Amino acid sequence: MMERECCSSTSEKRKQRQNQHEKPYRGIRMRKWGKWVAEIREPNKRSRIWLGSYSSPVAAARAYDTAVFYLRGPSARLNFPDLIIGEDELHDLSAASIRKKATEVGARVDALQTSGHQSSESNWSRASEKPDLNEYPSPETSDEN
Repeated sequence: MMERECCSSTSEKRKQRQNQHEKPYRGIRMRKWGKWVAEIREPNKRSRIWLGSYSSPVAAARAYDTAVFYLRGPSARLNFPDLIIGEDELHDLSAASIRKKATEVGARVDALQTSGHQSSESNWSRASEKPDLNEYPSPETSDEN
């Protein structure tokens, strides 16, 4: 009987490790097509607050952190505890206001991360742009032939 308990706890630990690998942060999950989504349950209710869909797991996790901080206060378990700023307090703790604040934070983080990736690729994308064949060439845009 001891062996079964040992093996079952080992398999549970293995499942937990796999789950952590798939979900790098609390409160988020990855869609089949690669987008990261965040949502949180309202306290003492069965309903959930939808926090948005993001291109990076960090943005989704930041949206979750914002919502859980407003719902549960400073004792909440956060993904990024150092990044929560307590200055901007919500006075209206409705689901709609929490959703709005969380999606603002997530969208800001998502925009910062995607602009960081695009700036390194911007020169490449400009070089690979195809000209509009329906447009009459101007002297500035025409290539020397």
